[in-house]
Amino acid sequence: MPAPGRGVGVLGGLALGAVLWTSGFVGARADTLHAIYNVSLIGLPIGVANLNANLTPSSYSIDAHAKITGVASVFSRARGASTGAGSIVGERVVPATFATIASNASMTRTIRMSLAANSVTGVDISPPFDDKPDRVPLTAADKRGVVDPVGAVVIPAPSNGPLIGPASCDRKIPVFDGWTRFDVTLSYVGEREVSTKGYSGPVAVCAVRYVPIAGHRRDRPGTKFMAENKDLEVWLAPVASARVLLPFRVSARTMIGTTVIEASEFSVGAE
Repeated sequence: MPAPGRGVGVLGGLALGAVLWTSGFVGARADTLHAIYNVSLIGLPIGVANLNANLTPSSYSIDAHAKITGVASVFSRARGASTGAGSIVGERVVPATFATIASNASMTRTIRMSLAANSVTGVDISPPFDDKPDRVPLTAADKRGVVDPVGAVVIPAPSNGPLIGPASCDRKIPVFDGWTRFDVTLSYVGEREVSTKGYSGPVAVCAVRYVPIAGHRRDRPGTKFMAENKDLEVWLAPVASARVLLPFRVSARTMIGTTVIEASEFSVGAE
């Protein structure tokens, strides 16, 4: 099993997270999103994730947690939690804090990161990762102009025009997770209607590509597989009053089969 904090999957990091602590970036009135995601591998249920978010047009604060469930829990006790908070300036996410903890039967690892003006100001990883010879070096430039994995799931809608449309997807998200720098590129595929507890309506369907930049291991088969993988997709559902979109469904072909993360609840209410 991969060491905690790695190998969670690019889209899992993009779509899910979980709780360590919350920072107060929410204004006097915010919408609260409560989402429950079921996780399956080749059609078999293997996990569940819960996400809670406070959202306004100018701020976000997200807590989430995920764990292996069902038959899969016999083989793995992996679980994780992440949190992130920051501002939304126009159509740009400006993170301030990010933290994640991941554990399996043999190890627990925590990553904490602070950011200002989309630049990393501090990172603490405990215990640290081993620096392998084939790791692509990080430079100072790789820590500027970025968002963290939690901030990456918040997609600001265009200031004008519909919430759902090509502009919902067509973008490049520069992500730094504390150890690796990569881009997630989204491109519009179309629109679908969905219905689940708390939400019935349209979602934007986006094709996704993973582009490793630095910090990754160039010879690692999983990295090469994901960089060449064209079977990645995310559906984005709107939180209308905050004018943002968040993942409703994520699907990714992995080296052991297709993983799907899909909301069984996507409920929005006033705080």
